[in-house]
Amino acid sequence: MPVWAWILIAVGVVVLVGLLVWGVSRQRQSKRLRSTFGPEYERSVSVSGRREGESELAAREKRREQLDIRALDPAARQRYAEAWRDTQARFVDSPEQATREADHLVIEVMRERGYPMEDFDQRAADVSVDHPMVVENYRAAHTTSLANEQGEASTEDLRQAMVHYRALFVELLEPPNEDVRRTG
Repeated sequence: MPVWAWILIAVGVVVLVGLLVWGVSRQRQSKRLRSTFGPEYERSVSVSGRREGESELAAREKRREQLDIRALDPAARQRYAEAWRDTQARFVDSPEQATREADHLVIEVMRERGYPMEDFDQRAADVSVDHPMVVENYRAAHTTSLANEQGEASTEDLRQAMVHYRALFVELLEPPNEDVRRTG
């Protein structure tokens, strides 16, 4: 067999091994992101496709690493917990106002913890890294809050928004030893 044939075979083997390593690496990355983000992974991939969705999630993780997210001190945690109880109690008499207050409380807690407050989509993306299991609740509650501002939310919609806000609120208030980032 001529030398050029051996070289061609060697190049082919190197390319094949490179493709195999790249494929295994992509599978590991996909598995890690799916494990880390849970339902948020499925949402991102279904919206943008696998490659773009995974790239977006990886970019969120990199952005999150640059943020100084901190736990609340015990006094702040207590103050916010009391404010939530008051807001929740007001729901019976004024569900529209209570839902607005719940939205503001979540934003206040996020701000104090160090999350940037640029716009809603960025807040949701940032919080999805630390709280992927409840970020969809946050999106749903926010959508209802927008409908509430237009006078288009039913009392049941507002009740569900309060439940959704509470899910994120509880996670945001967790003390440091329970404030676990879900990384693969």
